[in-house]
Amino acid sequence: MTADETPPPPAESALLPRHLCRVMGLNQNYTSRSGTSYHVQVEDRGPVFDDAGEEWVRRVNVIVYANYGEDSARIVHGRDCDLADVRTHDHNRAVTRRIQDLAAEAVAVLEDKEDRQIARIKKLLRRYYETRDEDSKREFEEANRLYPFMFARAFQELRAERARPVEPVARAASMAPEPGAADAAAVEAGSEVEEYPLDPGLRDLVLEIERVSEELKRDVALLKERGAADDILLSTTAKLLARAREALSGRHGADFAARHLEMMRNSLVTTYRQIRARLNRTTGRP
Repeated sequence: MTADETPPPPAESALLPRHLCRVMGLNQNYTSRSGTSYHVQVEDRGPVFDDAGEEWVRRVNVIVYANYGEDSARIVHGRDCDLADVRTHDHNRAVTRRIQDLAAEAVAVLEDKEDRQIARIKKLLRRYYETRDEDSKREFEEANRLYPFMFARAFQELRAERARPVEPVARAASMAPEPGAADAAAVEAGSEVEEYPLDPGLRDLVLEIERVSEELKRDVALLKERGAADDILLSTTAKLLARAREALSGRHGADFAARHLEMMRNSLVTTYRQIRARLNRTTGRP
């Protein structure tokens, strides 16, 4: 939908003009437990028309840079948070509070990502020392280059584990997990540090694909709960979401193909509208 075709906001939300429905964002630096420097940026983009949901929303954008201020700076976390498009001063104050909450949530996400990345590095180091596998060596050397503080923490934790005395208690040994089991579980859960393209246009496409994918999964789950989702719909949606994940799997700016991402976004939006229409019919909404 072009800017000329964007419908006007509903009359009941027009108490304040659009340009007054945008509050000051937040920019703050943060140093993780490992010592990595981050920059958290939260921006209120004001009322925007969401093409996927075909409605006006108040969109707040979160972007986090790792290694901020260095040549290796990269975006490792991003999300769009859509709020109700209520054009009042009270809602502006609510958005201001939500911006503070989103910054705190981003910090928690960063620490979790680091814990999982450190588990991955430890597993790579163990594998290399046991097998001298060159692929593992290249991976942990790359991690050391990009995230030296996380690598240092992983190395120190491994050294501390090796120096820890072994208790010769059979019961404790039988109950303890195998060495590295927790780390392996974290790796299996997905510990790669995700990266987003620095180009704003490509980054917005990625964020939209992620946002629509999450909403699509939510609506399909609701349809399934209400007994309105058949096997064909579930299978088709699962394949589409898998293709979306594949499209986003290359988290390096140069690898993002705008046309491919646009096609993926369009497919998701079309399916999302169809699912939303079916969901509305189950509730009697037009």
